[in-house]
Amino acid sequence: MNDAAPRLAALAETLLGAPLPVRIRAWDGSEAGPLGGPTLVLNHRRALRRILWKPGELGLARAWVAGDLTVEGDLFDLLDRVGGLLWERDPAAPGQDAGSRGPAALLRDPAARAAVRSLVGLARPWPAPAPPPEEALRRGGARHTKGSDRQAISHHYDVGNAFYERVLGPSMVYSCAYWSPGGSLEDAQRDKLDLVCRKLALRPGDRLLDVGCGWGSMALHAAREYGVRVTGITLSREQAAYARKRVAEEGLADLVEIRVQDYRDVKDGPYDAISSIGMAEHVGAERYRTYAQSLYGLLRPGGRLLNHQIARRPEPDEEAYRIDEFIDAYVFPDGELSPVGTTVGELERAGFEVRDVEALREHYALTLRAWVARLEEHWEEAVRLTSPGRARVWQLYMAASALGFEHNRLGVNQVLAVRTGPRSGSGMPLRAREWPA
Repeated sequence: MNDAAPRLAALAETLLGAPLPVRIRAWDGSEAGPLGGPTLVLNHRRALRRILWKPGELGLARAWVAGDLTVEGDLFDLLDRVGGLLWERDPAAPGQDAGSRGPAALLRDPAARAAVRSLVGLARPWPAPAPPPEEALRRGGARHTKGSDRQAISHHYDVGNAFYERVLGPSMVYSCAYWSPGGSLEDAQRDKLDLVCRKLALRPGDRLLDVGCGWGSMALHAAREYGVRVTGITLSREQAAYARKRVAEEGLADLVEIRVQDYRDVKDGPYDAISSIGMAEHVGAERYRTYAQSLYGLLRPGGRLLNHQIARRPEPDEEAYRIDEFIDAYVFPDGELSPVGTTVGELERAGFEVRDVEALREHYALTLRAWVARLEEHWEEAVRLTSPGRARVWQLYMAASALGFEHNRLGVNQVLAVRTGPRSGSGMPLRAREWPA
């Protein structure tokens, strides 16, 4: 009897206390749920086992990465509907402990207990399914040492430059673009790089340190368009090799040096300016003061820092903040997000004067949607260049992140800070945001 999907739908609604937001199709071909939208397809009973063994985002993500769970229709629409259950549940009532909404409290309800027993019977959950192979990073020891950071960066970026070419396009910029109406991804990334250069007030002959230089796009733009001498640093050997090749091809080797180097090991200051674009998310909360102090010490008096960084919304209780399990296991090992206020405070404690903060939240949502479109357009190549699991990781990560920015769960900010000199002047324009053209 093919009735798995109706049974799943009824049990899910009992546990969620809400109507099922999407249609589901089970491994036996049965379907249930609302018509007219995307369908969540459980290709194997193992998908349900993964969710039962690891309830929440990580179990769902493992099922997705393994191909046990797929989507027919618009992935963004499905994630948006399901997100209301995963990320946007009503907060606890005043005086109510957050744990009272957890599994222990849920299972005090006889109907919920019966539903879980039925799910276990439907899933036949033994033994526990192993996580999808070769995708999650296995590690131990302290986080954010030089060695662990090098390993984490390699996991994320050393998956093949050709794969990133398919996703990012010719710009090879892996950070939020700066969009204008009707513009292309290439236009938006060029405009972002130029905005950073103008905020830093770069002039011919200046020394620029590009921290987390990626595939060299910022270094190339600054040298080509502004005549500055650039030192780009990255922990990814594949990125460095790719960036050096681009530098040589453009004939800019006299202006651009690319190093495989940790920011903590840079000792050849002072620099006139520092750009850090999409790198500080890897630093870690316990190392952020070191990061800020290191960059401050590398600038000359009057030098500028442009720190472009993803932010999360503040937690009511910051001690309760937990790193996202899926992101940590499959995407950015050891990556941590902080509220923008925390970032500004740490920069000020290091000695910087913060002069401007610009929020680009909507711009990142547009950027991520463009990357997902490129990935799906080049899907077969992306799978061939990496693996089916890796391609699915990036598809889910980028689509879910786009919705995170659209729903204001995530933000991204450019913080312009100055190492002020012995005099009161900062060298900034008197009118805010009159960045030099």
